[in-house]
Amino acid sequence: MANSILIFGAHPDDCEFTAAGTAALWTARGDRVCFVSVTNGDAGHHEMGGGRLAQRRYQESMAAAAVIGVEYVIMDNHDGALLPTIEVRNSIIDLIRTFKPDLILSPRPNDYHPDHRYTAQVIQDAAYMVTVPNVRAGVPNLMYNPIIAYVSDTFQKPYPFMPSVVVDIDRSVEQKVDMLDRHVSQVYEWLPWNGGYLHEVPEQPVARRAWLRARLDERLKRDAVRYRNLLIAHYGNERGQKVTYAEAFEGCEYGAPLDAHAIQRFFKL
Repeated sequence: MANSILIFGAHPDDCEFTAAGTAALWTARGDRVCFVSVTNGDAGHHEMGGGRLAQRRYQESMAAAAVIGVEYVIMDNHDGALLPTIEVRNSIIDLIRTFKPDLILSPRPNDYHPDHRYTAQVIQDAAYMVTVPNVRAGVPNLMYNPIIAYVSDTFQKPYPFMPSVVVDIDRSVEQKVDMLDRHVSQVYEWLPWNGGYLHEVPEQPVARRAWLRARLDERLKRDAVRYRNLLIAHYGNERGQKVTYAEAFEGCEYGAPLDAHAIQRFFKL
């Protein structure tokens, strides 16, 4: 039976950076996958903003979604202004109840960006409430609490990311890069400008994509290098030793448990 998986990020392109390789493997085997951006991305640029940028980022997200066939929802909250309000929580509860996910992926609540932190917080706040009928009486409650897992990061305080499972994405890494390539305003404009390397970006699309692939290579390898022991435990020594690119996930105690059965169901890819 196909699984339903809801992947949250704070901004258009966040889900691609954290989980697109695994998402591509899920869609390839017939699972239903939906990316959710909790903000519309209307502040993420150095030369444009507001509605015009939000529309551009929406179109980029739809192009990225088409690469692997995921659904994509962009919520109408302002980039850089997200707060964990009752209104935002209720909209997340409604979305989760409507989609009926078996698994939810989320950023962790300790992060440099307030939108990332508050995205994590509202998902945690919504976790149990999706089962409480009268919290949102207009949308039928779930009869279960979905499994929730965090996507990988490198932050160390108050505690470092501690993965429960690591997924081999060697087969889908190029699709992940292709999805990020569709986010032109971000990977070729805003992030290079903000990082001080805009002058390095080639002008031609083919050259740009090759530049992006090379620039991302170490980041794409990071979890395979850091968590080789978990790859071996998950896939066996022969395959686990060969994995070059990986994505890692940590079970969140606010959802149903990411136990051995759940890891086998969702992540044996």
